[in-house]
Amino acid sequence: MIEAVTSQLRSHREVMEAVERDLAPGIAAFATMLVTALGEGKKLLVMGNGGSAADAQHFAAEIVGRFKMERRGLPAVSLTTDTSILTAIGNDYGFDAIFRRQVEALADEGDVVVGISTSGSSKNVYEALHLARELGCRTVGLLGRDGGTIKGLVDLDLTMPSSDTPRIQEGHITIIHIVCDLVEKGLFA
Repeated sequence: MIEAVTSQLRSHREVMEAVERDLAPGIAAFATMLVTALGEGKKLLVMGNGGSAADAQHFAAEIVGRFKMERRGLPAVSLTTDTSILTAIGNDYGFDAIFRRQVEALADEGDVVVGISTSGSSKNVYEALHLARELGCRTVGLLGRDGGTIKGLVDLDLTMPSSDTPRIQEGHITIIHIVCDLVEKGLFA
């Protein structure tokens, strides 16, 4: 058992070292993009499926509530949390439309729309990001594996250097926490 634990921790460390080496400029660009948008009165819309849905909700909560700093709330919406909206859209338009329809209703030009997808190819996330670009939003993908279909669609892709879902998700939440910290410091320090 101990060997299994140390193996998992070693794998986590290796991925985090690759994130530091390869993604630090992109993470900084993401934080700058969000600081600029929120400073201009724009909002964050964020989405994902499964564990990525939980990460989307977590991200929005840190932005609206607070991360570490006492400050005013900032506008962020997780598109994964309203079961009435999700089930109505899913029933009437299909699962692939659950995020797109919300982007259609809520997104304004200049907003930041973030899609989280461990595969990089979640159809409902792709559809929403595609519309967000048409609406003039800034788009970011927190992705995994090779970045999938979403990688070439977004303004900024942060593709985790791993094909192991737990390592991808650990990287995504780490990036989210770093960005939240930088947003607070960028807007309120």
